[in-house]
Amino acid sequence: MSNRLTRIYTRTGDQGTTALANGTRISKTSPRIEVLGTVDELNSSIGLIISGLQNDDPIHPVLTLIQHQLFDLGGEIAVADHSYTVIDQTEIEYLECQIDKLNAELPPLKEFILPGGSVAACYTHLARSICRRAERQITALLMDDGEQVNPHTVAYLNRLSDLLFVASRTIVLRQGGKEILWQPRDKR
Repeated sequence: MSNRLTRIYTRTGDQGTTALANGTRISKTSPRIEVLGTVDELNSSIGLIISGLQNDDPIHPVLTLIQHQLFDLGGEIAVADHSYTVIDQTEIEYLECQIDKLNAELPPLKEFILPGGSVAACYTHLARSICRRAERQITALLMDDGEQVNPHTVAYLNRLSDLLFVASRTIVLRQGGKEILWQPRDKR
């Protein structure tokens, strides 16, 4: 296998543009680059979650696979060609299956919960929030007629944010923490 990144710096972005995978140069402030940055941030935050889990935690391999899927999703966005897709209904169904498995272990949710309970659960809520931002950004990109975006990516990110919510609850309980229930102002 050859080296994929022989030089880390290229100086080609010094003027505020960057290249997509298809070679097109665009502004680093373009909505497409914003989405790529947010997906990268999401992937990094999932790495933080994983670092707070035991290696034998069943969520560990699920989140590791999701990191790979997010890299695939970023590749789709960077290629910017409707004929290149990696994320499809299979990945969405995988997330739904994982949500159902995790949710089956949890007590019914009767109140809103606040992010907390353990460090790993907090990181999971942070990742959920970043995922929601990525979902909003990619939806905006999808609605722009001139942009090439796989519509499955919106559904994938929507399910991923749901999975991260359920995972946060699971992590709190598995780590012996307690969910923090929201108390409305009149009940505090």
